[in-house]
Amino acid sequence: METFERARLDAYFSRIASRFTPAERPAAFLITHLLPERPAFVRGVGAVTELRAVLPKPKSVHDQALRQVEADGYACDKLTRDLFADPDRALRYFEERAAGRQVVLLDVGGYFAPALDALCDRFSGQILGVVEDTENGHRRYADHDKLPCPVISVARSPLKDPEDFLVGQSVVFSTEALMRGRGDILHGRTALVIGFGKLGSSIARLLHAKGIRVTVYDIDPVRRTQALSQGFTVARDRASGLEDAGLVLCATGSLSLRGEDFARLRNGAYVATVTSSEDELELAGLPDVYERAGIGDHVTRYLTTGHYFYLLNGGNAVNFLHGASVGPFIFLVQAEILAASTALTRGGLDPGLHELPPTDRATIAATWLDYFNR
Repeated sequence: METFERARLDAYFSRIASRFTPAERPAAFLITHLLPERPAFVRGVGAVTELRAVLPKPKSVHDQALRQVEADGYACDKLTRDLFADPDRALRYFEERAAGRQVVLLDVGGYFAPALDALCDRFSGQILGVVEDTENGHRRYADHDKLPCPVISVARSPLKDPEDFLVGQSVVFSTEALMRGRGDILHGRTALVIGFGKLGSSIARLLHAKGIRVTVYDIDPVRRTQALSQGFTVARDRASGLEDAGLVLCATGSLSLRGEDFARLRNGAYVATVTSSEDELELAGLPDVYERAGIGDHVTRYLTTGHYFYLLNGGNAVNFLHGASVGPFIFLVQAEILAASTALTRGGLDPGLHELPPTDRATIAATWLDYFNR
């Protein structure tokens, strides 16, 4: 980032923080992709909360960004699913970092969900609520039998629409770049897009615009009808879609391919995802007869007698190889996360899923336009 770009970004978050800073700042724990532009957002979180720890998503950590966040005085702790899968371990962690405090949890992917009941019931302070950024995480909280606190989701916010469209572009760009690195191209292949939500539909449209034959599969019949109405071929089931696909893009945010599904891939098919391998792919379920070999930058060949396929970026989000940049539109969602944390601090929200009111989104959009609509 250029110096003037950093200055403008810091000024933007300062203005957002001034509009949404609560009367009393709660403690906060922030899970985030630690990408090059992210320190400004972390400082924004630190302006509206007392940020007790940053937990970077382990497969999207930019070294310079990590050093900057630590230089700014924020503790960075190691993030794993196991940390919050065990409620007792999660409780010990929160007691060490924020005993007796009011706390907001800023999540990306539902990491806090398994321990949420125990934290709300047994933590010496008070869990004010959770802010969730992703569709995957939204579903994890929605699947909770009875949420013990408010969860504000920005995953389906209209302010996230530009980000979802541009993430789709970056996924297609990175997939094509890795294929071209091996001398392959997209053209001439049938692509299967698994998941036709905002990201999957964006990817499908972009592939179609490149002249690729696109088939769509989604477990939701409503989304299958939407795909059909937009001119895409819709697979009857996952198995039939896989058999004809030379490229499989997994965009569900949950499990797209089980261990037994990989055997149905065409020889030479490429597989890429938009989230992490632990969410989208059951790689542990692959038979041991498959040999794994790196055959190029971020391309792994899986080979057994009579069958082979290629996995891009180890099954992790393929677009993070090229920065996953969506330009300044990401700052719309980040500002909404700041506003949501303040809404939790104000109180008055019942346990359950919530969204920010349209007036707060309009304020954020107007502020963003002042800084980035140049």
